[in-house]
Amino acid sequence: MKTSYKIFTAILCTVLTVLVSCKKDALNVNPTNDLTADQVYSSPAGYKQAFLKIYASFALTGGTGPTSGDLAGIDPGQSDFLRLFWNLQELSSDEAICNWNDPGVYDTDYSMPGSDNIMIKGLYTRSIYQITVANEFLRESTPDKLSRRGITGSDAAAVTRYRAEARFLRAYQYWVLLDLFGNPPFVTEQDEIGKTSPKQIKRADLFKYIESELKAIDGDLASPRTGDYGRADKAAAWTILARLYLNAEVYLGPGNARYTDAVTYAAQVINAGYGLAQNYKNLFLTDNKNTSANEMILTINYDGFYTQNYGGTTFLVNSMVNPAEVDLASFGIPNGGWWGNRSKSTLPALFGDYSGKTDKRALFFGAKTANDDVGTFTDGLRVFKYRNVSSTGAAGGSQNGIFCSLDFPLLRLADVYLMYAEAVLRGGAGGSTGQALGYFNALRQRAYGNSSANLGSITLNDILNERARELYFEGYRRTDLIRFGKYTDASYLWPWKGGVKGGKGLESFRTLFPLPASDVIANTNLTQNTGY
Repeated sequence: MKTSYKIFTAILCTVLTVLVSCKKDALNVNPTNDLTADQVYSSPAGYKQAFLKIYASFALTGGTGPTSGDLAGIDPGQSDFLRLFWNLQELSSDEAICNWNDPGVYDTDYSMPGSDNIMIKGLYTRSIYQITVANEFLRESTPDKLSRRGITGSDAAAVTRYRAEARFLRAYQYWVLLDLFGNPPFVTEQDEIGKTSPKQIKRADLFKYIESELKAIDGDLASPRTGDYGRADKAAAWTILARLYLNAEVYLGPGNARYTDAVTYAAQVINAGYGLAQNYKNLFLTDNKNTSANEMILTINYDGFYTQNYGGTTFLVNSMVNPAEVDLASFGIPNGGWWGNRSKSTLPALFGDYSGKTDKRALFFGAKTANDDVGTFTDGLRVFKYRNVSSTGAAGGSQNGIFCSLDFPLLRLADVYLMYAEAVLRGGAGGSTGQALGYFNALRQRAYGNSSANLGSITLNDILNERARELYFEGYRRTDLIRFGKYTDASYLWPWKGGVKGGKGLESFRTLFPLPASDVIANTNLTQNTGY
């Protein structure tokens, strides 16, 4: 589906104008032009274009170039979903640190972003934007409107599939809001735009909504591994359900475990025909669609010519590289290299030997592991997990040697293996400790190239550490640390946790980020999260 993103660019100029622009109340938005819905949705092609826009809002930031944006109040270069999500999940954890003095960066490095933090506002608004675009499509694709507009037969059947995927994307973004913000504003296609300010939903109620949506669309999604690359299918929905259930005690409170359900849905994904890619590093190169497709469950697709913005994998490649340290051409960005992100010392320490000679997942370079100063570029090892080159070393497609054509693995099998293992160890029924150990060791065997590092038994702490080694810099870590009770606790520290060089415990309320102050002020239905 990578080529479909070429279509997305053209869609922005025609379809985006009839949808929404994010202003004032984040979910209370109105069209800003006179192009009517009946004109946009007048044909099967119009429905397809509007549907593809929902996916495009993952990888594009609006307008016709990297410096134009579809969200108000944030630099378009920083408003891409993946860049915002990655920053909040990784910089606030024990894995990544950024030395840029841009607004909001240091507070996030310290795991203490406030309600005026631009990344908090940006991700909140980006997630709600995709929800709003999905709502608009769902509002205009009901059976009665399809019939009125003459969309019938196979065309109507295609729209039914589109609707299921739109509901998945909306549920995914509501999961992002559930996980990071807890109690966000809530609107579906049933709510009228602009009539009243959105109501706030409680975390437990949002959990139930996401669960019900993902189950309801199961019959209309494509079977696993049968749809277009980059589009959600049943396995993508099962993966998010497994994640939802694994974190149920975080979202619903102690005593509300759903580990058996996590085992059930993780097993469904595992048994759907997926398999681990042969080579770990190929998962993060430009031809991962070809070399690693069996492991990919859902990707965000980027193209260095047609999806240009300064977020996404362009951000992940360029922000890790110092032009003075490496040959930029070997990273596929001969004119790039922004020299900003690197690892906190706690990450390479998990590998012991972080040279990559034993565990091939240890993709680090640099001379100093310590993070003595947040603003010092050379403090902390660089990570070269993401590169804009293929498995054969060929440069990826790129305009001006900066923009990248590397697809991001949003959901992949390795995570599901580890979710299964963790859910079983936490008491989930329907699985076995032997199978859990087998999945755990399959990742280590790939990493080491043999069974020398396989374990005979595993603990929950083994799983947490293995998740870091397998999934680092992929946007999982903050959520994992919270689930394991280590995010705020003073018994586990990392550099600059709490704004102190050696780290300190955080206030317990910081397991949730604040709602943006601007939205709380604009929408009197919202109550700020405790502590902010």
